[in-house]
Parts: sequence; C-alpha cells; structure tokens
Amino acid sequence: MHSLQGALRTYAWGSRTAIAELCGRPVPSDHPEAELWLGAHPANPSRLRVGDGTVSLLDRIADDPAGQLGPRARAGFGDRLPFLLKLLAADEALSLQAHPSAAQAKEGYVREEAAGIPRDSPVRNYRDDSHKPELVVALTRFEALAGFRDPHRTVSLLRALDVPELDHFISLLEGQPDSSGLRALFTTWITLPQPSLASLLPRILDGCIRYLAGPAGPREFAPEVRTVLELGESYPGDAGVLASILLNRVTLEPGQGLYLAAGNLHAYLHGLGVEVMANSDNVLRGGLTPKHVDVPELLRVLDFEPLTGPARVATPSSDNQAVYVYDTPAPEFALSRIDLTAESSTAVLGRTGPRILLCTAGSVTLRCGDEYLELARGESAWIAASDPPVTVTARSEAQVFSATVG
Repeated sequence: MHSLQGALRTYAWGSRTAIAELCGRPVPSDHPEAELWLGAHPANPSRLRVGDGTVSLLDRIADDPAGQLGPRARAGFGDRLPFLLKLLAADEALSLQAHPSAAQAKEGYVREEAAGIPRDSPVRNYRDDSHKPELVVALTRFEALAGFRDPHRTVSLLRALDVPELDHFISLLEGQPDSSGLRALFTTWITLPQPSLASLLPRILDGCIRYLAGPAGPREFAPEVRTVLELGESYPGDAGVLASILLNRVTLEPGQGLYLAAGNLHAYLHGLGVEVMANSDNVLRGGLTPKHVDVPELLRVLDFEPLTGPARVATPSSDNQAVYVYDTPAPEFALSRIDLTAESSTAVLGRTGPRILLCTAGSVTLRCGDEYLELARGESAWIAASDPPVTVTARSEAQVFSATVG
C-alpha cells in the first residue's frame, strides 16, 4: 500500500477552483485544472510515495507485474493496468466525441501505424489499440449530453422551436423515427457546407431565444434549448451545435453515474466528477473543439440507437451497506463508493486485485496488514494485488471511491 500522487492535466475547459479546492490547495489555481489522472497511463502516470521520494506507478508495474496486478488482471489484460481513474472538472463544454469499440480501435490503430502517422500527431485518431468505455459519477451537480434522444421527442423539440427552415429536417426524421433516421439527419447536419450552416444556425438560435421568451408556463425543452444557446455562443458556426440538439440532456445529482459504451456520442458540459475508464486515449471528435475533427471516422464508430435512461444509481454491496457499487459491463474496471457516516465506522475491501482509493470527503485511515495510511480529502492510495485486504476507517464522516478491475 502506497500513497499515490496524481498527474494534473490543464485544459482550457477546466476549472480554476474545483480540483484545487477538493485537494486543499489555494484557489483560484494559476491555470484551468481539468483532470487529475490516477493510474499508469504512459502519457502521464501517477507516482507512488516511497520513502522520501516517488516512483512512477508505470515503472513499478513493469518491474513487478505479478505482485502489482495479480494473475486475474494479467490473464485478461497483460502486464498493464487496464483502468484509469480521474477527477474531472468542467467549467466549459468538452468536445462532442465518441470512442471506438475494441475491434474498431484495433483496426484503426493498425491502419494509422501502417500509414506512419506519429502517435503524438494532432491528427492521429487511434493512439492505442484499446476501446474506452467510461463511467462518470457526479460529486457536484453534473451536466452532460449523452447518446441520441428518442427521435419522437427530438421531433417535438424541433417543432417547438418554430423555425421554418427546419421543416425539411423534421420531415426527414418524422418519416423514419429510428436509428436510421437519426443517422441520416446527423450526417446531413455534420457535413453541411459552411454557407448552409452559416444560414441555418442563426435561425435556430433565434428560435431558441423565442422559445425561452414565450408566454409564462412550463417549457418542456428549456434545459436543452439553453444548452444549444450556450454552445452557439461558445462555438459560433460549429456544426457540433446542430448535433447537440439530437442528444439527451442529462443532469446528474451527486452520487449518480453515467456509463458510456463504445459509439455513444457525448459531451460533458459542467461539473465535478469521478471518472473511471479503460486505460485508453482514443477519441473521435465531432465538433465543439479547435482540435482535430474527423467526421468520416466518427461516422464509422457512432451508435445511433437512442440511449434511454442513461443515468445510473449505485446499489448497496451485499457484503457491506457502506459500499455502493456502480454496475457496468466493462471488464476493465469496477467502481464503488464507500460512504462512512460516522467517526470510526469501517468498511472492509477484499483482495480483488489492483485497487486505487480516492478520498473525496472527510478523512480515513487505511489498514493493510500491519501498515496504516491516512487519507485526507483529495488524497489517494495504490493497493497492489499482493497486498492484504484493506480496512477503511472514518476519522470523520467520509466518502471514498474505489476503482479496481471489473
């Protein structure tokens, strides 16, 4: 068992307060802090505190894969940690994106390797050969766009905007209210010539303003419409603003999770969360970003089946009522939340392979065999597969997230 030092990533969409405040550092931070990586990703591995210094978790695993990962993880994923845990803080929308399936990732990686595209090239789509299922759990209210909305509701939304220029597109989707209709409409919009986009988008934004300024009373699509306006202001003339109209607008309350399998188009909008994913960096972008956008490749990987009920609620563990498990089909990771509601309350975590623990509220004492480690809010620990079971004891009311192999 070792204290784990995460790798901080600064992107323009990040927050100057959320991660710094959670980790007990002065706010505002010097730069927008978007993600804190906890894991062994080659691009930015975490470091273990050993004695008076630190060592890379990536190097520790390479030197002792059997002890650090254990036989079950190695049998499934070789000599690498298959998951990456993150703190994610969004003050602005992330890019509209999707991730490939395992087969698509392998094919794309081989293709780009054969083409000689450097792995660090800004136009590279496949930086590794892995898929990237992911789960985000809200620590604050968390806003996102996730998966295609039921086409019938999208038709209702488009009609509510009362924009004559949309009539043709409404008819297209109304005549085929299924995944094929969504594919046809999305493809049409994402590939619109710039003059057509420059003409259509302002009319849609005007329709959004009229919708929100209409007579007082309930407005079914107010959150969706406000999001379109916000994205239109941040990304003028971007086809991704049009695409966002087709997606579910999701609000997660603290503790709720959102799981995204391969092919689900999504964009995180705002909030602080804990995210766990397969240890991959493969992203296909469709807009809302100055980064590389490859529309043909994105269309190859997208899943146009409407995503219903995307929010997930954790269920209590059968072993300990303080442990709540987020059930996903991903073999690379399993995430649970430990809620300790009183001082000295405990939870015992069995020996299930490599584990990362992240304290997000209060403080706890970890006992692993004869070793003890204190974790304050924002601190994390690495538990190797060869370590004994871990007991988590609250020093005050506390919350800890545990990531391990699925």
